[in-house]
Amino acid sequence: MASRASILETAWNRAQPKLTEIRAALATAPPQHPRIIRVGQLDAELLDQELAHLLQDPISKALSIVSTSFKARFEPELSLLIQLTLYKLSIWDNGASYGARLQGLRYSVPSTSRRILAPSGLPRNALLLHGSLTLFLPYLHNRLRSHALSHAWPDAPSSDYRRKAWDALNSVESLHALFGLVNFIAFLWSGRYRTLSDRILKLSLIPSRRLVKRDVSYEFMNRQMVWHAFTEFLLFLLPLVSARVIRRRVYRALSLLSMPSAYSLLPFRNLVDPKRDSKRVGRNRQKWGYATLPEDQCAICAENATFNLNLSEPTNLFTSLAAGPTTQSIDPSSHSDSPAYPLYTPYQTSCGHIYCYHCIAERMMRTADDAIDESGWECLRCGEEVKEAHRFAVDFTGSEISGSEYEFSSDLDLGTGTDLSGSMGSYSESGVSE
Repeated sequence: MASRASILETAWNRAQPKLTEIRAALATAPPQHPRIIRVGQLDAELLDQELAHLLQDPISKALSIVSTSFKARFEPELSLLIQLTLYKLSIWDNGASYGARLQGLRYSVPSTSRRILAPSGLPRNALLLHGSLTLFLPYLHNRLRSHALSHAWPDAPSSDYRRKAWDALNSVESLHALFGLVNFIAFLWSGRYRTLSDRILKLSLIPSRRLVKRDVSYEFMNRQMVWHAFTEFLLFLLPLVSARVIRRRVYRALSLLSMPSAYSLLPFRNLVDPKRDSKRVGRNRQKWGYATLPEDQCAICAENATFNLNLSEPTNLFTSLAAGPTTQSIDPSSHSDSPAYPLYTPYQTSCGHIYCYHCIAERMMRTADDAIDESGWECLRCGEEVKEAHRFAVDFTGSEISGSEYEFSSDLDLGTGTDLSGSMGSYSESGVSE
């Protein structure tokens, strides 16, 4: 036991010079700086911009409802107020913006002599200058540029002071953009001083913890990739889908929702009553869709009204679905002197029914453009294929009209009066199909 202790003591004494050398090397070694993450600093800036936009957007919409001119006039001031509030609650009080805190970063300055510190522990003068450069200076530049454009400074003569001021402003903007580009290249190289104001004031973003652990969550990335792929798929698919074809299929499906039509589709209908089924099919052919609609109204206008999504209208999509296709037509005895769907420029189809010109033209051209099958558009009243349509004309019978019955005196004596006699000619609407 004693020999083992002596062996360990001898080994310890031999290792002492080597341990002393290691301690001296560690004491004289330069301090290790934490790892600088450039992506985190850029993400922090984007998060700050998105947060300011999220807060400003609902307030701007509310102001636009009150007064559009008020919103356009004071929108820069509103943006400045929101950014000042965020700056006070984040950088001034905590030493880091909300985006930087989400990325695990905070501002740091080189240690100097005594200074008045803000609640965040950073020098107050540095934060005041930083806020002026990042908030007030862009606001003043925006206001000056808006004022110059509204007073036509770019269109002033070259010798005018306004044109010279405008040229000077453009030169300053170009110089600032050049310095910003150089600073961004230096930031990518060294990872310090993300903006020009940070480099001027020597404010750098450093990790808020000694142990830098970047937890990358791929949930948001996966969600973005899924939505991006879904959007690309829709952009590829939507041009291939015809909305007219879908609407036509919906019209046909709604017309087939009636009980007689549904009965005709049953496979065992012939086993129940073949004669009754054939009679019912023929009767359905006569009472197709809007057969009971009065002749002085357009069936296409009535059908379009049943697909109206405006709930304030008496006839809309929801009322038509609740009532069913069999009750979509209007009772002829219930229509008043003012028809619900009047005919405008009436045209008569090959089956003898009358529609508005723009309605029948739109349906026939749509069917021709779709070219899904060889059959044409089906009449909403009888279900027959419409092959052509022509202008509906009213024929007057001229045999009952005499020229002598409409003789008027060329000398009208208003004092004694004029006897105008005549009989009205009769006419018949031969184009109306009974």
